[in-house]
Amino acid sequence: MDVAELGAWLRLSLTPGIGNAGARQLLATFGSAQAIFEQDAGTLRQLGSDRLADALLTEPATLADQLKTTLAWLRGADNRRVVTLGDAGYPPALLDIEDPPCMLYMLGSLDSWSSTAINNVASCLAIVGSRNPTPQGESNARQFARVFGETGLCVVSGLALGVDGAAHDGALLGGGTTMAVVGTGLDRVYPKQHLALAHRIAQHGLIISEFPLGTPPLTANFPKRNRLISGLSQGTLVIEAALKSGSLITARLAAEQGKEVFAIPGSIHSPQSRGCHALIKQGAKLVESAQDVLEELNLPQLSAALPAAHADMDGQPTDDPLFAAMGFEPVSLDALQARTGLATAELQAQLLALEMAGEVARLQGGLFQRMARV
Repeated sequence: MDVAELGAWLRLSLTPGIGNAGARQLLATFGSAQAIFEQDAGTLRQLGSDRLADALLTEPATLADQLKTTLAWLRGADNRRVVTLGDAGYPPALLDIEDPPCMLYMLGSLDSWSSTAINNVASCLAIVGSRNPTPQGESNARQFARVFGETGLCVVSGLALGVDGAAHDGALLGGGTTMAVVGTGLDRVYPKQHLALAHRIAQHGLIISEFPLGTPPLTANFPKRNRLISGLSQGTLVIEAALKSGSLITARLAAEQGKEVFAIPGSIHSPQSRGCHALIKQGAKLVESAQDVLEELNLPQLSAALPAAHADMDGQPTDDPLFAAMGFEPVSLDALQARTGLATAELQAQLLALEMAGEVARLQGGLFQRMARV
């Protein structure tokens, strides 16, 4: 894409009142972004709106700076790209969703550019969930994603705190690839805690945004980008979500796009499980293992490749009396002492050892919870 063409696409995306739908109509009428801005006032007014014509005839005040910034960003490294609706490299899956973005900014490894992940939803699975998951929820996200990475699925998520970050990390730990769809410009990382993770994703996967460089983390951008997360994936797995979670937006969009929706159940007492339970009531596939997902997606070749170590959600010894006393619900120290009869010091020592081994999580309010394994 040359400078003039890039400038025309940026101008189209920055012109107020146009939006993706209006831009697509203009492109269908005139054939290219450059051709739109070669029209005279009379031709543009024939489209039916003086306001629209005036907007297109007025160059956005930020265009020159945005073009300069974008060119500098593209020239800064060879793993950066801008693709448009008119580009052969535009992800085909996004052409089928409602309101496909006119421009996409991409950052990632050269191997990922040529991989099938960005071009084939059958090789991608979205994993989304709470920004404040329980220790078990975060562990589930990381472990499930690791299994999917090991079996060849690309994990798609949103780089948010909690489940998103754990899912990206798990996919990379499994030697797989991952795509992060973000709600800011690609010249910044949000949240800042994920700066190192974003660098890892750029080395082994892709980071994608529809927002121009310099776009800050505006609240409205995050629900908007969810349609891309579901659109790039064959299905969406929700791991812990409250009833008003943004993850349910992604699940709804996936269902509207004709994609599979999966949900992991949890405690009936946990607010973080109510969103998943609501999805299951509405027809989402209840998931207990990675194999459940692979079989539902009709990927028997990947299901057969599942590592044996990940076949059971509960790999801990069942004859341990402390584990038996804990169950899988959060439990207090007093309750454990009453169930086991152990002295306080001994019980605390055992719990600390299990916590350090990652077998038990310490929760707020002095509670403890046994950690299941995928």
